[in-house]
Amino acid sequence: MKTTRDDHRIAWLTGLAILIHMLESTLPSPLPGVKPGLANVITLIVLMMYGWSAACWVTLLRILVGSLLLGTFLSPTFLLSLSGALTMLAAAATTRLAPAAFGPIGLSVLMAIAHIAGQFAVAYTLFIPHQGLFSLLPLLMTAAVAFGLINGLISQAVLRRLGHPTTALDPARREHP
Repeated sequence: MKTTRDDHRIAWLTGLAILIHMLESTLPSPLPGVKPGLANVITLIVLMMYGWSAACWVTLLRILVGSLLLGTFLSPTFLLSLSGALTMLAAAATTRLAPAAFGPIGLSVLMAIAHIAGQFAVAYTLFIPHQGLFSLLPLLMTAAVAFGLINGLISQAVLRRLGHPTTALDPARREHP
């Protein structure tokens, strides 16, 4: 099987997402789990340019390789990252039902909210099954919306700079095997 130019681009973008993921892990956080999610900018760009399947590969490889490099594989951090990613990808998949409604900003906000919801569900179920955790939910969701907007704006600017359409409905958006 011969690799294509798109395969090489996706591999490069995966490496970039891993690098951003690792750099972001060094940022201080005022609240555990609250990070800007800048690696998700790469996921969103891949989603818009190459489709959902490629975005899944980039995201899951980023989490797996990033956790191996950071020494967090199978730790609570890994489980929270994976749960957030899986719910984010599930939310991205649902946008196929109404693709005209979602551009990079809307997708980013939806994916950020889903990411936090997935992480929160796992944190509550596996690690902190206490009602007091729910008092953090409004703050976490507010951060998700804010970072989702920022990441969506960054993604939209990058996509425009690359000359790629910024609507999910555009026929140029395709699935990558």
